[in-house]
Amino acid sequence: MTWSENTPRIGVDESGKGDYFGPLVIAACFVGPEHLAALEGVRDSKTVTDLNAGKLAANIRAACPHTIITVLPPKYNELYEKIRNLNRLLEWGHAHAIADLLAKDLGPELAISDQFANPAGLRKRLAQKACEIPLVSVPRAESDLAVAAASILARAEFLRRLKQLGEEIGVSLPKGAGPPVDAAARQLVREQGREALPKVAKMHFKTTQKILGG
Repeated sequence: MTWSENTPRIGVDESGKGDYFGPLVIAACFVGPEHLAALEGVRDSKTVTDLNAGKLAANIRAACPHTIITVLPPKYNELYEKIRNLNRLLEWGHAHAIADLLAKDLGPELAISDQFANPAGLRKRLAQKACEIPLVSVPRAESDLAVAAASILARAEFLRRLKQLGEEIGVSLPKGAGPPVDAAARQLVREQGREALPKVAKMHFKTTQKILGG
């Protein structure tokens, strides 16, 4: 399927799936020709600084219809225990976000997502929700403006929630995975016990075994 910059469409993307600490955030954004001027400078969130992500997200929220789904660690861990597959969890979240926007009768001609897994799974989820919209699932979908806008919305919300969780629990929570994350997790367990980890971390990551052993 082909589309142009002026095609009314929904872009959907996520943030936090590779971060041990913090939530999984999935955002969907509707972009039509009337939004193009307001989205000047919007690009894939991976190429945007944290500070600029917040500023761009504010512009996008003001200009475009959107929906943001935040799955905080306790709920994320509960869902993952049931689903046991990150791609299926993403399918659930992407379908939910697309369905929320479709309910607003905006008139999108298609929805675009990154090809994180077999697109058939997401199409099946949409069909179960009676969402009749063509789905394009492609690698590097963030090159499309609508997906880039969704990417920035998701990233900005992830960063906001990560900072909030750290403030609530009293330990600065780094992004991503690696030595700084390991150090923060060890500090948290040392100061507050292992039961504190599921409040702020995705427990199926290998980091958990590294920190808790076994």
